[in-house]
Amino acid sequence: MAENEKNVDVEASGEKPAAKKSSQKKSKYQEEIAVLKEEIAKQKDLLLRTAAEFDNYKRRTTEQSVSAAEYVKAGMLKKLLPVFDNVDRAALADKESADYAKGVELTVKMLTEAVTELGMVEIGKVGEAFDPKFHEAVMHIDDESLGENVISQVLQKGYKIGDTVIRPAMVAVAN
Repeated sequence: MAENEKNVDVEASGEKPAAKKSSQKKSKYQEEIAVLKEEIAKQKDLLLRTAAEFDNYKRRTTEQSVSAAEYVKAGMLKKLLPVFDNVDRAALADKESADYAKGVELTVKMLTEAVTELGMVEIGKVGEAFDPKFHEAVMHIDDESLGENVISQVLQKGYKIGDTVIRPAMVAVAN
């Protein structure tokens, strides 16, 4: 009689036992697919947000570096403004007067002090050893009073800030 009940249950549902298992597998897979699709959507959203945040970060850092560079330039130029003022005054002054030469000397002194304050250092002095990192040899001379590869004459001063050479000194070197 138990066999008859099983047959009745199968016939009542209208499905065969294999078909029932197949539909259960399909609904289980569909649930897994739905969960995976939801996870993919979350990851895609996270990726898009991260990319947008990174773009904003790049933009902000670029703006900040430009702003910092402008601030540094403004500070440097502010130190040079008194020198410019004196050069303007000198241009208007009587060039034949004794005060004119004194004013030019004072202006050069002010300029030297301003750039020294900014960290600029003069490189290339007579008697120093020649160093191609800091000096550019444009002439060679024979002078027995100077050692070999020693600067004998500075044709154009060189300058550096820290370890950065702004302009190498153009020098004559003794052989």
